[in-house]
Amino acid sequence: MSITAAVNTSLVSMPGYLNDAEPHWYAVYTCANHEKRIVAQFDERSIENFLPLYETVRRWKDRRMRIALPLFPGYIFVRHSLRKRLDILQVPGVVRLVGFNNIAAPLPIEDIETLRNGLKRSYNAEPHPYLTTGRRVRIAHGPFEGLEGILLRRKGNMRVVLSIHLIMRSVAVDVDLSDVQVLQ
Repeated sequence: MSITAAVNTSLVSMPGYLNDAEPHWYAVYTCANHEKRIVAQFDERSIENFLPLYETVRRWKDRRMRIALPLFPGYIFVRHSLRKRLDILQVPGVVRLVGFNNIAAPLPIEDIETLRNGLKRSYNAEPHPYLTTGRRVRIAHGPFEGLEGILLRRKGNMRVVLSIHLIMRSVAVDVDLSDVQVLQ
């Protein structure tokens, strides 16, 4: 069996591929710096979406401003059925749905919902380079309960780097050491 056939076989066996009428969370790849405009278009078209933002201070010569930037630049998450993917792809600025071999890959519902709920509580979250190695931990308590990531120590504080492997992006969040369990 070729690699392409193996990938296609494994994708077909994933939830959401046999019944594409059921809504799932998908990652949408967008044109650079168009995320907020695309979200406004999704809202007008009643497409459920999630654009995680973080606040940062930017300095110019004459002033400083606090602005909200996308936590995952170039990506928006949408909850939609694949049968209606044309509604998503027709929005100006949308490049494609993220997936394999032109088949959109659904994201784990629990991970997106946990991320949404955790970020609502204004935890100090910021983008982080994508990590694949390090001390693996599971968050046992708090708003990010159940998510797995990589533990970091930064200036005496503990941070967990949570990754969305499909888009190869990560976010770092502050945690208490008592809230994490080391995985073997």
